Amino acid sequence: METSTLAGRLFRWAVLSCAWLQDYLYAGVWQLRSLLPGTPADQLRTVSDPAAEPVVLIPGIWESWKFMLPVAKALHQAGHPVHVIPQLGFNHGTVPEMSETVSRYLAKEQLDGAVLVAHSKGGLIGKYLMAASLQGYRINRMIAIGTPFSGSRYARYAPIRSLRALSPNDQGLLKLSANLSVNSRIISIYSSFDPHIPGGCDLAGATNIKLPTLGHFRLLSDERLHAAVLKHLGHESPSAG
Repeated sequence: METSTLAGRLFRWAVLSCAWLQDYLYAGVWQLRSLLPGTPADQLRTVSDPAAEPVVLIPGIWESWKFMLPVAKALHQAGHPVHVIPQLGFNHGTVPEMSETVSRYLAKEQLDGAVLVAHSKGGLIGKYLMAASLQGYRINRMIAIGTPFSGSRYARYAPIRSLRALSPNDQGLLKLSANLSVNSRIISIYSSFDPHIPGGCDLAGATNIKLPTLGHFRLLSDERLHAAVLKHLGHESPSAG
């Protein structure tokens, strides 16, 4: 029995270690792809369904909007106009600073009833925007993907201040976590194993969805995530019915 238990633990450790490595490799590939020409941002705004809700992408820390291209394509193919914000760059500013950048974009484009689709730190920016920005009224709801709403204990050891700000003890994050006013309009979707957010992505009062997926970055390319996102935008699964 003990041998069987040990073998099971070793197998799980091997599986999760492999998932961790694959996640970093995936992130590295997409960092390189972000520097190359690709799908023009304006192309994602053309719509096949005029009644579809506008979607605004907010990438994670040190990610360009192209990191979310697999999600953006799924949304666009479903008929949604997808807005990206090049001014976010690689999203290395503070949550309030990046929130203000998104806020200016919403005002400039006069978007109303928009849905934020955000990855990782992008979900913190989105929540801050919904709760504290003068343009927050333009946001209908947010679908957050792998967002550390309660922080990540690994962040406290990061050599970069922008990463340490994701620590569970960061005062800005604690204040944002304590604000429950917009949680009911947030859908938090995350992997069953996220190597970067060991504490999980549950958000009190929100709709929390744990997928049987592995990874923080690779999740963005997973069809199960795309199906979950589209479901919460009112699209039925192709297998439904």
